[in-house]
Amino acid sequence: MEYGFSLQLRSNGAILAPPCPSFSGRNCLPFPSSSLKQTHPLLSFSLHFSKTTPCKATLTSATSVGTTQVTEFNWDNLGFGLVPTDYMYVMKCSSDGIFTNGELNKFGPIELNPSAGVLNYGQGLFEGLKAYRKSDGSILLFRPEENAMRMIDGAARMCMPAPTVEQFVDAVKMTVLANNRWVPPTGKGSLYVRPLLMGSGPVLGLAPAPEYTFLIFVSPVGNYFKEGLSPINLIVENEYHRATPGGTGGVKTIGNYASVLKAQKIAKEKGYSDVLYLDAVHKRYLEEVSSCNIFVVKGNMISTPEIKGTILPGITRKSIMDVAQDQGFQVEERAVSVEDLLDADEVFCTGTAVVVSPVGSITYLGKRVEYGNSGVGAVSQQLYSALTSLQMGLAEDHFGWTMQLN
Repeated sequence: MEYGFSLQLRSNGAILAPPCPSFSGRNCLPFPSSSLKQTHPLLSFSLHFSKTTPCKATLTSATSVGTTQVTEFNWDNLGFGLVPTDYMYVMKCSSDGIFTNGELNKFGPIELNPSAGVLNYGQGLFEGLKAYRKSDGSILLFRPEENAMRMIDGAARMCMPAPTVEQFVDAVKMTVLANNRWVPPTGKGSLYVRPLLMGSGPVLGLAPAPEYTFLIFVSPVGNYFKEGLSPINLIVENEYHRATPGGTGGVKTIGNYASVLKAQKIAKEKGYSDVLYLDAVHKRYLEEVSSCNIFVVKGNMISTPEIKGTILPGITRKSIMDVAQDQGFQVEERAVSVEDLLDADEVFCTGTAVVVSPVGSITYLGKRVEYGNSGVGAVSQQLYSALTSLQMGLAEDHFGWTMQLN
């Protein structure tokens, strides 16, 4: 299905041109938004492009009108893999922090100079968040402003300009609504939203790129681990390390993830679900699973490794800590040793992709320890149910974390 867009050029509120005959090099339908509603009942957009302004994209949020139909798809067999959708969002920024206006393009390949900073020196960040469809057809975002602030922090570490919180959130809204039909039905999954910030300008010597691209694409997803909510089996890695003190382990830069692939590949070949990394100094204290934060439960106490620059400050991690305290658990951030792990009553992981994933067993130096008779632990189940009920709009959000897109 194709969608039409009405685009006008404005300066200080004055229309400089009528709806244009082209949109980013692709044909656009030259009729007003009222006609769009009749011809394309799903979506209507009016994008207003002003003169270049420092770090501000002057666009209006997309609005959903008419039907909220979902595309025909085998939602029951939805896994965690890329499903090409309709649109992606692109916004450019030069090295002096001057952003141009963002736009929606059809989802597809992008063009990069071979000497782009992201390709040669890994100058790039990404984020991950989800959109959920409620039973009434409306869509919920979960804490997108937290992702925006984390990208700003990461960009500072990587010498990159970043979109403002407002720009980030508006772009996420626009992208999700443009791909409305790909948000799975209630209870069938979620729409995974992947914002990227990268040094797209050409650079040969080691230096920050002269131009940056902020891009968002989306894909409907199911469970990250094939086990779903069933327990996963982890192996503790004591040779390879994910991050070191003073490095970039605390920001969501792309290089952090390529470095875990080898250990993860070896672990999966041995039948494990994933790898749990130790600190690089003492090789004794827990840090992260490849793409998840880790929690250990002992009695009524839930402990997780403290944030000290080598561990990503996960948004799901932060949310689970608040939910756990709200439900009467004690929660602490501290140095968690391997001994604490092996003595725990229960262990679970958290992350945007996995939400909460119970750990059924840990293998460390050839010794295997199982938790909860290899079933889903009571604490993991309780926190998973509480958080997902908030994310999907099934419970009252007294935290104020969700954002509804009508």
